[in-house]
Amino acid sequence: MSHPNPIDAVETARAVAAGELSAEQVVTRALNAARDLGGRLNLFLSLDRERALDRARAVDSARAAGRALGPLAGVPVALKANMCAEGFESNCASRILAGYHAPYTATFVMRLLDAGAIPIGVTNMDEFAMGSSGENSAFGPAKNPWDEARTPGGSSSGAAGAVAAGIVPIALGSDTGGSVRQPAALCGILGLKPTYGRISRYGLIAFASSLDQVSPFARSVRDLELLLELLSGADPLDSTSLPLAPLGRSGEEGARLDGLRIGVPAQYMPAGLDPRVRTAIEASLATFESLGAKLVEVSLPHTDAAIPCYYVVATAEASSNLARFEGVRYGMRELGDGSLQGMMAATRAAGFGPEVKRRILLGTYVLSSGYYAAWYGQALKVRRLLRRDFDRAFEQCDVIAGPTSPTPAFRLGAKTADPVAMYLNDILTAPASLAGLPALSLPCGFAEESGTRLPLGLQLIAPPLEDARVLRAARAFESATDFHTQHPALFAS
Repeated sequence: MSHPNPIDAVETARAVAAGELSAEQVVTRALNAARDLGGRLNLFLSLDRERALDRARAVDSARAAGRALGPLAGVPVALKANMCAEGFESNCASRILAGYHAPYTATFVMRLLDAGAIPIGVTNMDEFAMGSSGENSAFGPAKNPWDEARTPGGSSSGAAGAVAAGIVPIALGSDTGGSVRQPAALCGILGLKPTYGRISRYGLIAFASSLDQVSPFARSVRDLELLLELLSGADPLDSTSLPLAPLGRSGEEGARLDGLRIGVPAQYMPAGLDPRVRTAIEASLATFESLGAKLVEVSLPHTDAAIPCYYVVATAEASSNLARFEGVRYGMRELGDGSLQGMMAATRAAGFGPEVKRRILLGTYVLSSGYYAAWYGQALKVRRLLRRDFDRAFEQCDVIAGPTSPTPAFRLGAKTADPVAMYLNDILTAPASLAGLPALSLPCGFAEESGTRLPLGLQLIAPPLEDARVLRAARAFESATDFHTQHPALFAS
């Protein structure tokens, strides 16, 4: 259903600054919706009511005193459970980190706080960001507000659901192989994975360090532009952050894309693509043509190798990153047989879920003596080929367009018995992650199924550092369509 006056973060901040809404009103509403609707959909793992209301009152006091307010003053935001912030439980939806409270605040959270945003709670996710459906959470799966029987996508399941359900206008997730773009598509909202290194990862609990990117969810392109401006920029605490100034907003309001070349890879429109997704993407491409863009056929020949490449590189890095969780320094501890090794083994056996164990084992195997060159070394070569494919395609086009997900949201439990089928959900998002490119998913249509409307997502990919270009194309598409204004029946009013 359409919501008559959808309020995004920019509008919320304007209304608070103008005194039309108090920050306390806005945050109280968000907290209540997170408790009630969020509880029904299992979107949040914890809420920080007292601290959030204190921050809201501080915003209202500052406005009353005539002091300048930040660009997100009074705006409630949700954080994925793999993000460190003082006062929050950062458990990565894993038993092994149950009760863990970070002693510091992530750079990207500090930048939100400096802008006046108010974190209200921590959202559900696939354990350690490993999954495509939210079903790997130790605390039960999040549910899609469009259909409670379906997945909201993963791994940033709760954050996507919270924005789609109208609980918060913006949320932060992390995208490793599609963990923000895919749930954005399945929930009918926007999700941006910036160029690798554009946003600091300091304070993001690592899954795969060469792939992980803090990535925002929103209900409008202008919110994404504002968030990228606030969150981007070099960080001395993160050696992988790019030595660049924050990315400013273009200020362009033009809805035309005259001369923009949009590449359409045949590999992103395979024979097995859900026909409803194909129809929506073809209609989206026609919309771009009506805006003045030119469609160009391009080829990304190594696309089929992206998933095996990703699941070698990502699991190898995960096996290294997760070695720190052994019952000594963080989280839970099981005694086992009383020896050090016994304690570590018992803690990891009890603390990690099946999918995390599977990926640690895969990663350890591909890094092991005798197999390193054949598996990990080969995957790095394929990763370079994938990047080369994009480099060549961008010689012919400015932006690449295609589906975000090969299907609409699937039913919870439909793919849990087949890990490979689950992994293939990322076939269209993993390539841009492996190449470190900026990529965005935005709503582009709906599929009708059993009397339910299920959102579909369009993915736009740009060359390295051209985050503004992908946002410009998205802004023009948004101005010509109304998909972003559509909301599920389960929408917090």
